Amino acid sequence: MKDGIAHTLRALHHGERRLERDLVAVSERHAGEHEVHHVATDLAAWSREHAGRLAEFAAAEGLRLDDDRPAPPPGEGPEGLLLLHDLRALHLAATENSLYWEMLAQVARATRDERLLELASDCHPQTLRQMRWTDTLIKQVSPQVLTSL
Repeated sequence: MKDGIAHTLRALHHGERRLERDLVAVSERHAGEHEVHHVATDLAAWSREHAGRLAEFAAAEGLRLDDDRPAPPPGEGPEGLLLLHDLRALHLAATENSLYWEMLAQVARATRDERLLELASDCHPQTLRQMRWTDTLIKQVSPQVLTSL
């Protein structure tokens, strides 16, 4: 198995396990919010299943994804992996900003704040463009990088 693919499997396995823990924590912390509690519990089960399936796939390829083994350090490794790490980080940052723009737009609508709505309406599309750009680059670069290592 190529090192780039193994690296990505380990990172994703670690990420799914972390997301499962985070979803369970949110479910427990907001047990009184029934929709949040129940949906977060269901979504945690998905991540648990994903982690199991990743471990099975990796094992069939001779790779162990130990739960106690730390995830690969971000950006560690060859130049191509560093580029993918940087693009991923940019995409996640743009996604977070997009959510904030959406929250501001929703509150602007609810409070009929035209200035705030105009600000969000002007800026949010550019943030969405940032997300599309990083997504496109990740799709273009990842096959080449992950199979070349």
